[in-house]
Amino acid sequence: MPVQGTKLIEQLRTLIAPEGSRSDLHELIDELQPYDLSVILQELDRGEQLRLLQMIPPETAAETLGHFEPIEQYRYLDHLDHEAMVEILHHMSSDAVVQLFTAIHPRQMERLYNSLREPFKTQIRDQMAYPENTAGSMATADYIAARRWWTAAQALAHLRKVGARVELYNYIYVLGPRGELAGVLSLRELILSPPQMPLDEIMTEKIVSVPAELDQEEAARRLAQYDLVALPVVSSSGKMVGVITVDDVVDIMEDEATEDIHLLGGSQPLDTSYLHAGFFSIFRKRIVWLLLLFVAGAITSNILQHFEGVLSSVVALSFFIPLLIGTGGNAGAQTSTMVIRAMAVGDITVKDYLKVIWREMRLGLLLGSAMAVIGFLRAVALKSDLALSLTISASLVAVVTVSSSIGALMPIIGRRLGLDPAVFSAPMITTVADALGLIIYFQFARMILGV
Repeated sequence: MPVQGTKLIEQLRTLIAPEGSRSDLHELIDELQPYDLSVILQELDRGEQLRLLQMIPPETAAETLGHFEPIEQYRYLDHLDHEAMVEILHHMSSDAVVQLFTAIHPRQMERLYNSLREPFKTQIRDQMAYPENTAGSMATADYIAARRWWTAAQALAHLRKVGARVELYNYIYVLGPRGELAGVLSLRELILSPPQMPLDEIMTEKIVSVPAELDQEEAARRLAQYDLVALPVVSSSGKMVGVITVDDVVDIMEDEATEDIHLLGGSQPLDTSYLHAGFFSIFRKRIVWLLLLFVAGAITSNILQHFEGVLSSVVALSFFIPLLIGTGGNAGAQTSTMVIRAMAVGDITVKDYLKVIWREMRLGLLLGSAMAVIGFLRAVALKSDLALSLTISASLVAVVTVSSSIGALMPIIGRRLGLDPAVFSAPMITTVADALGLIIYFQFARMILGV
Protein backbone atom coordinates (compact mmCIF):
# COMPACT_ATOMS: atom_id res chain seq x y z
CA MET A 1 0.00 0.00 0.00
CA PRO A 2 1.33 3.54 -0.78
CA VAL A 3 2.80 5.54 2.09
CA GLN A 4 -0.06 8.06 1.98
CA GLY A 5 -2.52 5.16 2.26
CA THR A 6 -0.75 3.82 5.33
CA LYS A 7 -0.77 7.28 6.93
CA LEU A 8 -4.48 7.62 6.22
CA ILE A 9 -5.25 4.31 7.89
CA GLU A 10 -3.22 5.29 10.96
CA GLN A 11 -5.05 8.62 11.07
CA LEU A 12 -8.39 6.81 10.90
CA ARG A 13 -7.33 4.43 13.67
CA THR A 14 -6.58 7.41 15.88
CA LEU A 15 -9.91 9.12 15.15
CA ILE A 16 -12.10 6.02 15.75
CA ALA A 17 -10.38 5.31 19.06
CA PRO A 18 -12.47 6.17 22.19
CA GLU A 19 -10.51 9.40 22.69
CA GLY A 20 -10.67 10.35 18.98
CA SER A 21 -12.44 13.45 17.65
CA ARG A 22 -15.78 12.71 16.00
CA SER A 23 -15.80 16.04 14.13
CA ASP A 24 -12.31 15.45 12.73
CA LEU A 25 -13.40 11.98 11.65
CA HIS A 26 -16.40 13.39 9.75
CA GLU A 27 -14.17 15.99 8.07
CA LEU A 28 -11.81 13.23 6.93
CA ILE A 29 -14.66 11.00 5.74
CA ASP A 30 -16.12 13.85 3.68
CA GLU A 31 -12.90 13.95 1.66
CA LEU A 32 -13.10 10.25 0.77
CA GLN A 33 -15.26 8.38 -1.71
CA PRO A 34 -17.27 5.32 -0.53
CA TYR A 35 -15.04 3.10 -2.68
CA ASP A 36 -11.95 4.49 -0.92
CA LEU A 37 -13.57 3.71 2.40
CA SER A 38 -14.33 0.14 1.31
CA VAL A 39 -10.64 -0.37 0.48
CA ILE A 40 -9.52 1.15 3.78
CA LEU A 41 -12.08 -0.91 5.69
CA GLN A 42 -10.40 -4.12 4.59
CA GLU A 43 -7.08 -2.95 6.06
CA LEU A 44 -8.54 -2.51 9.56
CA ASP A 45 -9.07 -5.24 12.12
CA ARG A 46 -12.60 -6.44 12.90
CA GLY A 47 -13.20 -4.21 15.90
CA GLU A 48 -11.96 -1.13 14.06
CA GLN A 49 -14.15 -1.94 11.04
CA LEU A 50 -17.28 -2.06 13.19
CA ARG A 51 -16.41 1.12 15.07
CA LEU A 52 -15.82 2.98 11.81
CA LEU A 53 -19.14 1.83 10.30
CA GLN A 54 -20.99 2.92 13.42
CA MET A 55 -19.29 6.31 13.67
CA ILE A 56 -19.69 7.49 10.08
CA PRO A 57 -23.08 8.70 8.74
CA PRO A 58 -25.39 5.76 7.89
CA GLU A 59 -25.78 6.89 4.28
CA THR A 60 -21.98 6.80 3.86
CA ALA A 61 -21.80 3.41 5.54
CA ALA A 62 -24.51 2.10 3.21
CA GLU A 63 -22.64 3.33 0.11
CA THR A 64 -19.40 1.83 1.44
CA LEU A 65 -20.98 -1.59 2.00
CA GLY A 66 -22.37 -1.40 -1.53
CA HIS A 67 -18.86 -2.20 -2.80
CA PHE A 68 -18.89 -5.60 -1.05
CA GLU A 69 -20.55 -8.89 -1.98
CA PRO A 70 -23.90 -9.54 -0.18
CA ILE A 71 -22.36 -12.20 2.09
CA GLU A 72 -19.69 -9.75 3.22
CA GLN A 73 -22.33 -7.07 3.75
CA TYR A 74 -24.20 -9.40 6.09
CA ARG A 75 -21.05 -10.22 8.07
CA TYR A 76 -20.59 -6.54 8.80
CA LEU A 77 -24.26 -5.81 9.53
CA ASP A 78 -24.63 -8.85 11.77
CA HIS A 79 -21.94 -7.59 14.16
CA LEU A 80 -23.09 -3.97 14.35
CA ASP A 81 -25.29 -2.54 17.09
CA HIS A 82 -28.95 -3.06 16.26
CA GLU A 83 -29.69 0.63 15.77
CA ALA A 84 -26.69 1.16 13.51
CA MET A 85 -27.63 -1.91 11.47
CA VAL A 86 -31.21 -0.68 11.01
CA GLU A 87 -30.13 2.80 9.94
CA ILE A 88 -27.64 1.46 7.40
CA LEU A 89 -30.24 -0.94 5.95
CA HIS A 90 -32.70 1.92 5.50
CA HIS A 91 -30.09 3.95 3.63
CA MET A 92 -29.33 1.12 1.20
CA SER A 93 -31.28 1.09 -2.07
CA SER A 94 -34.19 -1.34 -2.14
CA ASP A 95 -32.62 -3.45 -4.90
CA ALA A 96 -29.40 -3.78 -2.88
CA VAL A 97 -31.38 -4.95 0.15
CA VAL A 98 -33.25 -7.50 -1.98
CA GLN A 99 -29.94 -8.84 -3.31
CA LEU A 100 -28.64 -9.09 0.26
CA PHE A 101 -31.75 -10.90 1.50
CA THR A 102 -31.74 -13.43 -1.34
CA ALA A 103 -28.04 -14.23 -0.80
CA ILE A 104 -28.19 -15.10 2.90
CA HIS A 105 -29.86 -17.88 4.88
CA PRO A 106 -33.66 -17.53 5.31
CA ARG A 107 -33.33 -17.24 9.10
CA GLN A 108 -30.73 -14.49 8.72
CA MET A 109 -32.95 -12.75 6.18
CA GLU A 110 -35.97 -12.95 8.50
CA ARG A 111 -34.07 -11.28 11.33
CA LEU A 112 -32.96 -8.38 9.13
CA TYR A 113 -36.38 -8.11 7.47
CA ASN A 114 -38.19 -7.88 10.82
CA SER A 115 -35.95 -5.00 11.83
CA LEU A 116 -37.12 -2.85 8.90
CA ARG A 117 -39.64 -0.08 9.33
CA GLU A 118 -42.70 0.65 7.23
CA PRO A 119 -43.11 1.54 4.37
CA PHE A 120 -39.62 0.28 3.45
CA LYS A 121 -40.53 -3.16 4.79
CA THR A 122 -43.55 -3.43 2.46
CA GLN A 123 -41.46 -2.17 -0.45
CA ILE A 124 -38.86 -4.90 0.10
CA ARG A 125 -41.55 -7.58 0.46
CA ASP A 126 -43.15 -6.55 -2.83
CA GLN A 127 -39.84 -6.67 -4.68
CA MET A 128 -38.95 -10.06 -3.22
CA ALA A 129 -42.19 -11.46 -4.62
CA TYR A 130 -40.58 -11.44 -8.07
CA PRO A 131 -38.31 -14.35 -9.05
CA GLU A 132 -34.58 -13.87 -8.58
CA ASN A 133 -32.67 -12.38 -11.54
CA THR A 134 -35.75 -10.70 -13.01
CA ALA A 135 -36.24 -7.00 -13.67
CA GLY A 136 -38.72 -6.80 -10.78
CA SER A 137 -36.24 -8.18 -8.26
CA MET A 138 -33.53 -5.78 -9.45
CA ALA A 139 -35.69 -2.65 -9.59
CA THR A 140 -35.37 0.05 -6.97
CA ALA A 141 -38.29 2.09 -5.69
CA ASP A 142 -36.02 5.08 -4.99
CA TYR A 143 -37.41 7.29 -7.75
CA ILE A 144 -39.56 10.42 -7.98
CA ALA A 145 -43.22 9.71 -8.65
CA ALA A 146 -45.88 12.34 -9.29
CA ARG A 147 -49.59 12.20 -10.14
CA ARG A 148 -50.73 13.22 -13.59
CA TRP A 149 -53.22 15.80 -12.27
CA TRP A 150 -50.52 17.69 -10.31
CA THR A 151 -49.18 21.00 -11.53
CA ALA A 152 -45.49 21.67 -12.16
CA ALA A 153 -45.33 23.66 -8.91
CA GLN A 154 -46.79 20.75 -6.90
CA ALA A 155 -44.33 18.34 -8.49
CA LEU A 156 -41.38 20.62 -7.67
CA ALA A 157 -42.56 20.94 -4.08
CA HIS A 158 -42.75 17.15 -3.86
CA LEU A 159 -39.27 16.88 -5.39
CA ARG A 160 -37.82 19.21 -2.74
CA LYS A 161 -39.48 17.12 -0.04
CA VAL A 162 -38.31 13.65 -1.09
CA GLY A 163 -35.41 14.32 -3.49
CA ALA A 164 -32.68 13.81 -0.90
CA ARG A 165 -33.97 10.31 -0.09
CA VAL A 166 -34.16 8.88 -3.61
CA GLU A 167 -31.51 7.38 -5.87
CA LEU A 168 -32.77 8.89 -9.11
CA TYR A 169 -34.16 12.40 -9.61
CA ASN A 170 -33.24 13.04 -13.28
CA TYR A 171 -36.68 11.82 -14.33
CA ILE A 172 -40.10 12.23 -12.80
CA TYR A 173 -42.43 9.30 -13.42
CA VAL A 174 -46.07 10.30 -13.72
CA LEU A 175 -48.61 7.82 -12.34
CA GLY A 176 -52.33 7.43 -12.82
CA PRO A 177 -54.96 6.98 -10.08
CA ARG A 178 -54.21 3.23 -9.67
CA GLY A 179 -50.43 3.64 -9.69
CA GLU A 180 -50.09 2.79 -13.37
CA LEU A 181 -47.24 4.39 -15.30
CA ALA A 182 -48.81 7.14 -17.43
CA GLY A 183 -45.84 9.22 -18.56
CA VAL A 184 -42.40 10.58 -17.83
CA LEU A 185 -40.70 13.98 -17.88
CA SER A 186 -37.18 15.16 -17.23
CA LEU A 187 -36.16 17.45 -14.40
CA ARG A 188 -35.23 20.08 -16.98
CA GLU A 189 -38.72 19.99 -18.52
CA LEU A 190 -40.27 20.32 -15.08
CA ILE A 191 -38.15 23.33 -14.06
CA LEU A 192 -38.76 25.19 -17.34
CA SER A 193 -42.54 24.63 -17.32
CA PRO A 194 -44.99 27.29 -16.05
CA PRO A 195 -45.82 26.59 -12.37
CA GLN A 196 -49.55 26.03 -12.97
CA MET A 197 -49.19 23.79 -16.01
CA PRO A 198 -50.55 20.26 -15.35
CA LEU A 199 -48.08 17.41 -15.72
CA ASP A 200 -50.53 15.90 -18.21
CA GLU A 201 -49.47 18.57 -20.67
CA ILE A 202 -45.73 18.32 -19.98
CA MET A 203 -45.09 14.60 -19.81
CA THR A 204 -44.44 12.28 -22.71
CA GLU A 205 -46.48 9.12 -22.99
CA LYS A 206 -43.94 7.47 -25.28
CA ILE A 207 -42.24 5.42 -22.60
CA VAL A 208 -39.68 2.63 -22.87
CA SER A 209 -40.39 0.20 -20.04
CA VAL A 210 -39.92 -3.49 -19.28
CA PRO A 211 -42.18 -6.04 -17.56
CA ALA A 212 -41.19 -7.06 -14.05
CA GLU A 213 -40.94 -10.73 -15.07
CA LEU A 214 -38.33 -10.04 -17.78
CA ASP A 215 -34.87 -11.57 -17.27
CA GLN A 216 -32.46 -9.04 -15.76
CA GLU A 217 -29.90 -9.54 -18.54
CA GLU A 218 -32.48 -8.68 -21.20
CA ALA A 219 -33.62 -5.65 -19.16
CA ALA A 220 -30.03 -4.43 -18.90
CA ARG A 221 -29.58 -4.87 -22.64
CA ARG A 222 -32.77 -2.89 -23.28
CA LEU A 223 -31.52 0.03 -21.17
CA ALA A 224 -28.19 0.04 -23.01
CA GLN A 225 -29.89 -0.14 -26.42
CA TYR A 226 -32.01 2.95 -25.75
CA ASP A 227 -29.10 4.77 -24.03
CA LEU A 228 -31.21 5.61 -20.98
CA VAL A 229 -30.17 6.65 -17.49
CA ALA A 230 -32.99 4.59 -15.98
CA LEU A 231 -35.56 2.11 -17.21
CA PRO A 232 -39.00 1.87 -15.57
CA VAL A 233 -40.23 -1.58 -14.58
CA VAL A 234 -43.97 -2.26 -14.62
CA SER A 235 -46.17 -5.11 -13.39
CA SER A 236 -48.48 -7.15 -15.62
CA SER A 237 -51.27 -4.68 -14.78
CA GLY A 238 -49.12 -1.69 -15.79
CA LYS A 239 -48.39 -0.49 -12.25
CA MET A 240 -44.99 1.05 -11.59
CA VAL A 241 -42.72 -1.38 -9.74
CA GLY A 242 -39.49 0.61 -9.79
CA VAL A 243 -36.59 1.57 -12.01
CA ILE A 244 -33.37 -0.09 -13.10
CA THR A 245 -30.51 2.42 -13.21
CA VAL A 246 -27.19 2.47 -15.06
CA ASP A 247 -25.23 1.33 -12.00
CA ASP A 248 -27.57 -1.66 -11.74
CA VAL A 249 -26.79 -2.49 -15.37
CA VAL A 250 -23.05 -2.48 -14.65
CA ASP A 251 -23.59 -4.92 -11.77
CA ILE A 252 -25.89 -7.14 -13.86
CA MET A 253 -23.48 -7.24 -16.80
CA GLU A 254 -20.57 -8.04 -14.49
CA ASP A 255 -22.52 -10.89 -12.84
CA GLU A 256 -23.68 -12.30 -16.18
CA ALA A 257 -20.21 -12.01 -17.71
CA THR A 258 -18.70 -13.77 -14.68
CA GLU A 259 -21.24 -16.57 -14.96
CA ASP A 260 -20.63 -16.98 -18.70
CA ILE A 261 -16.84 -17.00 -18.26
CA HIS A 262 -17.10 -19.75 -15.63
CA LEU A 263 -19.39 -21.80 -17.87
CA LEU A 264 -17.14 -21.22 -20.88
CA GLY A 265 -14.29 -22.67 -18.84
CA GLY A 266 -16.32 -25.75 -17.94
CA SER A 267 -17.17 -24.88 -14.33
CA GLN A 268 -20.27 -23.97 -12.37
CA PRO A 269 -20.38 -20.23 -11.46
CA LEU A 270 -19.25 -19.27 -7.96
CA ASP A 271 -21.77 -17.64 -5.63
CA THR A 272 -19.19 -15.21 -4.28
CA SER A 273 -15.71 -13.91 -5.12
CA TYR A 274 -12.95 -16.47 -5.70
CA LEU A 275 -10.97 -15.70 -2.53
CA HIS A 276 -14.10 -15.67 -0.34
CA ALA A 277 -15.48 -18.92 -1.77
CA GLY A 278 -14.93 -21.99 0.36
CA PHE A 279 -12.28 -24.48 -0.75
CA PHE A 280 -14.72 -27.39 -1.00
CA SER A 281 -17.34 -25.15 -2.56
CA ILE A 282 -14.96 -24.54 -5.48
CA PHE A 283 -14.24 -28.28 -5.56
CA ARG A 284 -17.96 -29.08 -5.91
CA LYS A 285 -18.40 -26.47 -8.64
CA ARG A 286 -15.58 -27.92 -10.73
CA ILE A 287 -15.82 -31.67 -10.12
CA VAL A 288 -19.31 -31.95 -11.62
CA TRP A 289 -18.19 -30.62 -15.00
CA LEU A 290 -14.93 -32.58 -14.92
CA LEU A 291 -16.83 -35.82 -14.30
CA LEU A 292 -19.34 -35.01 -17.03
CA LEU A 293 -16.60 -34.24 -19.54
CA PHE A 294 -14.67 -37.32 -18.41
CA VAL A 295 -17.66 -39.55 -19.13
CA ALA A 296 -18.21 -37.84 -22.48
CA GLY A 297 -14.52 -38.18 -23.26
CA ALA A 298 -14.71 -41.92 -22.60
CA ILE A 299 -16.66 -42.13 -25.85
CA THR A 300 -13.43 -41.23 -27.66
CA SER A 301 -11.75 -44.29 -26.13
CA ASN A 302 -14.64 -46.48 -27.24
CA ILE A 303 -14.35 -45.15 -30.80
CA LEU A 304 -10.62 -45.90 -30.86
CA GLN A 305 -11.32 -49.41 -29.59
CA HIS A 306 -13.99 -49.90 -32.26
CA PHE A 307 -11.54 -48.95 -35.02
CA GLU A 308 -8.64 -50.93 -33.54
CA GLY A 309 -8.49 -53.08 -36.67
CA VAL A 310 -8.07 -50.05 -38.91
CA LEU A 311 -5.28 -48.70 -36.71
CA SER A 312 -3.45 -52.03 -36.61
CA SER A 313 -3.59 -52.21 -40.43
CA VAL A 314 -2.16 -48.73 -40.95
CA VAL A 315 -0.23 -47.74 -37.84
CA ALA A 316 0.69 -44.39 -39.38
CA LEU A 317 -2.96 -43.31 -38.97
CA SER A 318 -2.39 -42.94 -35.23
CA PHE A 319 0.33 -40.30 -35.82
CA PHE A 320 -2.27 -37.84 -37.10
CA ILE A 321 -5.05 -38.41 -34.55
CA PRO A 322 -3.96 -35.51 -32.25
CA LEU A 323 -3.74 -33.23 -35.29
CA LEU A 324 -7.24 -34.14 -36.51
CA ILE A 325 -9.14 -34.00 -33.24
CA GLY A 326 -7.19 -30.94 -32.01
CA THR A 327 -8.04 -28.98 -35.16
CA GLY A 328 -11.70 -30.02 -35.02
CA GLY A 329 -12.00 -29.13 -31.33
CA ASN A 330 -10.38 -25.74 -31.88
CA ALA A 331 -12.67 -24.95 -34.82
CA GLY A 332 -15.77 -25.89 -32.82
CA ALA A 333 -14.58 -23.89 -29.79
CA GLN A 334 -13.95 -20.84 -31.98
CA THR A 335 -17.44 -21.02 -33.44
CA SER A 336 -19.25 -21.65 -30.15
CA THR A 337 -17.44 -18.74 -28.46
CA MET A 338 -18.40 -16.35 -31.27
CA VAL A 339 -22.02 -17.54 -31.38
CA ILE A 340 -22.44 -17.43 -27.58
CA ARG A 341 -21.07 -13.89 -27.50
CA ALA A 342 -23.31 -12.81 -30.38
CA MET A 343 -26.34 -14.24 -28.57
CA ALA A 344 -25.32 -12.53 -25.33
CA VAL A 345 -25.25 -9.08 -26.93
CA GLY A 346 -28.40 -9.70 -28.98
CA ASP A 347 -26.73 -9.87 -32.41
CA ILE A 348 -28.43 -13.18 -33.17
CA THR A 349 -31.49 -15.00 -31.86
CA VAL A 350 -32.83 -18.54 -32.07
CA LYS A 351 -34.75 -17.52 -35.21
CA ASP A 352 -31.45 -16.90 -36.99
CA TYR A 353 -30.29 -20.52 -36.65
CA LEU A 354 -30.46 -21.30 -40.39
CA LYS A 355 -28.42 -18.21 -41.29
CA VAL A 356 -25.83 -19.00 -38.61
CA ILE A 357 -25.45 -22.67 -39.56
CA TRP A 358 -25.26 -21.89 -43.30
CA ARG A 359 -22.58 -19.29 -42.65
CA GLU A 360 -20.55 -21.59 -40.39
CA MET A 361 -20.79 -24.50 -42.84
CA ARG A 362 -19.31 -22.31 -45.56
CA LEU A 363 -16.67 -20.91 -43.21
CA GLY A 364 -15.86 -24.43 -42.02
CA LEU A 365 -15.47 -25.63 -45.58
CA LEU A 366 -13.11 -22.76 -46.41
CA LEU A 367 -11.11 -23.08 -43.18
CA GLY A 368 -10.99 -26.86 -43.58
CA SER A 369 -9.69 -26.54 -47.11
CA ALA A 370 -6.90 -24.25 -45.95
CA MET A 371 -6.02 -26.68 -43.14
CA ALA A 372 -6.19 -29.60 -45.63
CA VAL A 373 -3.41 -28.08 -47.72
CA ILE A 374 -1.21 -27.69 -44.64
CA GLY A 375 -2.15 -31.20 -43.46
CA PHE A 376 -1.26 -32.69 -46.82
CA LEU A 377 2.15 -31.01 -46.80
CA ARG A 378 2.70 -32.17 -43.22
CA ALA A 379 1.90 -35.77 -44.19
CA VAL A 380 4.21 -35.60 -47.18
CA ALA A 381 6.99 -34.18 -44.99
CA LEU A 382 6.63 -37.23 -42.75
CA LYS A 383 7.11 -39.43 -45.85
CA SER A 384 3.51 -40.69 -45.84
CA ASP A 385 2.21 -42.23 -49.05
CA LEU A 386 -0.22 -40.36 -51.29
CA ALA A 387 -3.31 -42.26 -50.11
CA LEU A 388 -2.63 -41.47 -46.43
CA SER A 389 -1.90 -37.82 -47.27
CA LEU A 390 -5.24 -37.58 -49.11
CA THR A 391 -6.98 -39.22 -46.14
CA ILE A 392 -5.56 -36.56 -43.84
CA SER A 393 -6.60 -33.74 -46.19
CA ALA A 394 -10.15 -35.00 -46.78
CA SER A 395 -10.64 -35.65 -43.07
CA LEU A 396 -9.52 -32.13 -42.17
CA VAL A 397 -12.04 -30.56 -44.56
CA ALA A 398 -14.90 -32.66 -43.17
CA VAL A 399 -13.87 -32.39 -39.51
CA VAL A 400 -13.52 -28.59 -39.52
CA THR A 401 -16.80 -28.17 -41.41
CA VAL A 402 -18.74 -30.47 -39.07
CA SER A 403 -17.12 -29.05 -35.92
CA SER A 404 -17.90 -25.47 -36.95
CA SER A 405 -21.53 -26.41 -37.62
CA ILE A 406 -21.82 -28.23 -34.29
CA GLY A 407 -20.21 -25.29 -32.49
CA ALA A 408 -22.87 -22.99 -33.96
CA LEU A 409 -25.83 -25.33 -33.49
CA MET A 410 -25.41 -26.48 -29.88
CA PRO A 411 -25.59 -23.03 -28.19
CA ILE A 412 -28.69 -22.19 -30.26
CA ILE A 413 -30.34 -25.48 -29.23
CA GLY A 414 -29.43 -24.69 -25.62
CA ARG A 415 -31.12 -21.28 -25.81
CA ARG A 416 -34.17 -22.90 -27.44
CA LEU A 417 -34.40 -25.34 -24.52
CA GLY A 418 -34.16 -22.50 -22.01
CA LEU A 419 -30.53 -23.22 -21.04
CA ASP A 420 -27.68 -20.74 -20.84
CA PRO A 421 -25.85 -21.02 -24.22
CA ALA A 422 -22.56 -20.78 -22.33
CA VAL A 423 -23.21 -24.32 -21.04
CA PHE A 424 -22.23 -25.48 -24.53
CA SER A 425 -18.78 -23.97 -24.15
CA ALA A 426 -15.36 -24.89 -25.46
CA PRO A 427 -14.83 -27.99 -23.24
CA MET A 428 -18.21 -29.47 -24.21
CA ILE A 429 -17.86 -28.63 -27.91
CA THR A 430 -14.29 -29.96 -27.99
CA THR A 431 -15.39 -33.26 -26.45
CA VAL A 432 -18.16 -33.71 -29.02
CA ALA A 433 -15.90 -32.61 -31.89
CA ASP A 434 -13.21 -35.11 -30.82
CA ALA A 435 -15.65 -38.03 -31.02
CA LEU A 436 -17.08 -36.95 -34.39
CA GLY A 437 -13.59 -36.22 -35.74
CA LEU A 438 -12.40 -39.74 -35.01
CA ILE A 439 -15.44 -41.29 -36.69
CA ILE A 440 -14.93 -39.10 -39.79
CA TYR A 441 -11.19 -39.84 -39.88
CA PHE A 442 -11.55 -43.62 -39.75
CA GLN A 443 -14.40 -43.64 -42.26
CA PHE A 444 -12.22 -41.75 -44.76
CA ALA A 445 -9.38 -44.18 -44.00
CA ARG A 446 -11.64 -47.09 -44.86
CA MET A 447 -12.77 -45.51 -48.11
CA ILE A 448 -9.44 -44.17 -49.36
CA LEU A 449 -7.00 -46.72 -47.90
CA GLY A 450 -9.36 -49.66 -48.24
CA VAL A 451 -8.70 -51.00 -44.71
